[in-house]
Amino acid sequence: MKKLVIHCFCLMIAVDCLAQRTLQGLVIDMKTREPLESAYIKTLGTKLASLSDKNGRFEISIPAEALLTNSIAIEVSYIGFQTRVLSVSPGNEAIIIEMEKGNISLKEVVITPQTNLQSFNTISKIDLNLQPVRSAQDILRTVPGLFIGQHQGGGKAEQIFLRGFDIDHGTDINLTVDGLPVNMVSHAHGQGYADLHFLIPELTGKVDYGKGPYYTSFGNMGTAGYVSLNTLNSLDKSTVKIEAGQFNTFRTLAMIDLLSSSKKEKGSSAYIAGELLYSDGPFDVPQHFNRFNLFGKYNTRIGKNNKLSLSLSTMNSDWDASGQIPERSVKDGSIGRFGYIDSTEGGYTSRSNVNLKLASYFNNAQLENQFYYTNYNFNLHSNFTFFLNDPVNGDQIRQREARNIFGYQSRFTKRFFIKDWAIESIYAIGFRHDKTRNSELSHTINRNTVLAYSQLGNISELNSFFYAEKNISRGNWLFNIGARLDQFAFDYSDKLQSTQLERQTKWIFSPKLNAQYTFNERAQLYIKTGKGFHSNDARVVLMNGGKQVIPAAYGADLGVLLKPASNLVINAAAWYLYLEQEFVYVGDEGIVEPSGRTRRSGIDVSARYQIGKSLFADANINIAKPRSIGEQKGNDYIPLAPTLTSTGGLSWQFDNGINGSIRYRYMKDRAANEDKSIIAKGYTIADLSLNYTKKKYEIGIAIENLFNVKWNETQFNTESRLKNEPSPISEIHFTPGVPFLGRVKFAVFF
Repeated sequence: MKKLVIHCFCLMIAVDCLAQRTLQGLVIDMKTREPLESAYIKTLGTKLASLSDKNGRFEISIPAEALLTNSIAIEVSYIGFQTRVLSVSPGNEAIIIEMEKGNISLKEVVITPQTNLQSFNTISKIDLNLQPVRSAQDILRTVPGLFIGQHQGGGKAEQIFLRGFDIDHGTDINLTVDGLPVNMVSHAHGQGYADLHFLIPELTGKVDYGKGPYYTSFGNMGTAGYVSLNTLNSLDKSTVKIEAGQFNTFRTLAMIDLLSSSKKEKGSSAYIAGELLYSDGPFDVPQHFNRFNLFGKYNTRIGKNNKLSLSLSTMNSDWDASGQIPERSVKDGSIGRFGYIDSTEGGYTSRSNVNLKLASYFNNAQLENQFYYTNYNFNLHSNFTFFLNDPVNGDQIRQREARNIFGYQSRFTKRFFIKDWAIESIYAIGFRHDKTRNSELSHTINRNTVLAYSQLGNISELNSFFYAEKNISRGNWLFNIGARLDQFAFDYSDKLQSTQLERQTKWIFSPKLNAQYTFNERAQLYIKTGKGFHSNDARVVLMNGGKQVIPAAYGADLGVLLKPASNLVINAAAWYLYLEQEFVYVGDEGIVEPSGRTRRSGIDVSARYQIGKSLFADANINIAKPRSIGEQKGNDYIPLAPTLTSTGGLSWQFDNGINGSIRYRYMKDRAANEDKSIIAKGYTIADLSLNYTKKKYEIGIAIENLFNVKWNETQFNTESRLKNEPSPISEIHFTPGVPFLGRVKFAVFF
């Protein structure tokens, strides 16, 4: 197998030796000087066209004689910007195209052989400033079919649902911010725990996403899919914002541009942003939830062909919580929907990051080097079962850890032409090393007294990787061929047993093959296939002697991208995913419980429609059939896995400054246990945002749960016992969803 892998990689490198003369350029935002990704560049009068990459760069293979003898007319379009037409003088191969912001129009979305589903990612930017957003985690809702749910105050990472998965806090979705990993492996509260709250939502510049295990650059956890967020490199204006709402909710934000326009012209930018949030929430016991975020970013050019980016951030958050409550206590009136059984739940978390990137451009190629460091602390008190295990003191647990993460990646990209073939080669190598101290699970009382330790130890987990891929296009065809090789090394020092468990090292090879065919400017067909994986918790790996370390996931998508009208874009896909091992985290026992093989299949449909110049509609429908393999029919349901979800709404942006949106999200009833005898209730929620935006200021209102629906945000089938109950009961335990919540805001721009 290793020889085959080496031969494949060598073959991919070998074709990089031939190239053809190209027309090259850079598409940027005129005001911020930042590159624009997925701008459409075409030569008028020919079929030659290209899309700009994430760095705003593009290449078009042009016959040499055309460059020597004729001017070439080029049209450049990008959603939200004014279309430009310009001529390239003979012999002028390097051009910089400055784009000026204009009205948003779906007419700018073009289906070409170079187009992929990035079109939908670009359109999602429309919603970033229109939807009611409580935190950066809410930005995940711009991904079609992705749901989130909070179940212990605003400080804990949300629960995520996607493609028939109850992903818990991140076991089967790969999340990154500027290439910085969000998921925490071998975390005290669950494998893949993904707390995105260190990102200030207004700083989000782009939301890139993909569903399924088909993407070479996204490794561990990337089974249901990935979401890659990128922060703004430059601010087009400084902002100070104040928000206030019900339940003692208060938020203030400042984003300050630090450099002058002349510095930006020379390729430098810098800003600093801070956020402070406080809320008591609707609960009978106030949450006293507070979070502080500070973020700074600096970009500059070094010479003509190098760009340096440095970002620093820190986040601190603490909160009280009521946790999950049993249905029987609400039904018998002993507590209300926003009541509690254990009022001493809550937690504290902090995260600080350093992220350094250097990008170098030369000879139709790019070399990117990234180094990052994260310092992370986590302390959570929960009580899921109340008095089930300890009838006297209760079952409260503490999960705690302190962690340092070191990471590095080097990525080389080269683009060239061989006759009619356009080829992009990508090679990357890197590592991520997690060093966790005092990973703890203990039995506590009122957060203060530790009665007993269940787990306590130090974890070291190293993931080294190499991947290579080719994007090959000719005519109406585009092929993506990739392979990824990951190695994991697990170490655990058990402080309770005073032992060092034997190190375990495992490899996994993940091939990918994707293809698409563009029929015309209105229709494109694609197929995606690939192998992905999610790793197990290091403690489970070592205690099981290296078994069930890196279960694989195999998936396939068959889909279409359609533009039946100039103002309508549709994406539809049928998909299938098989997992060698499903993971279920049992929090109060401190283990990741393998629950056997599973399969999921479904259909995703997303549509965007521009009703008029300033009015947009969107809808997403996601159907899934999740099942366990090897179980008797009727007892093969996967608990809490969603089967039908839908999101959508209306957004508007009028020239007079009025803008906003009204949006809905729907989740159908779903099985809460294996035989579906217990049901987790579905819900439909609507949110409203309305703003009046002028050049120097903005006022607005945001309403969550517009129709004041009673709904359960997160639900679990849990066996518990209350103080005076003689025996335990299994039933739904839930965190109530927020009732009608209104907030007003006022922002000043300068």
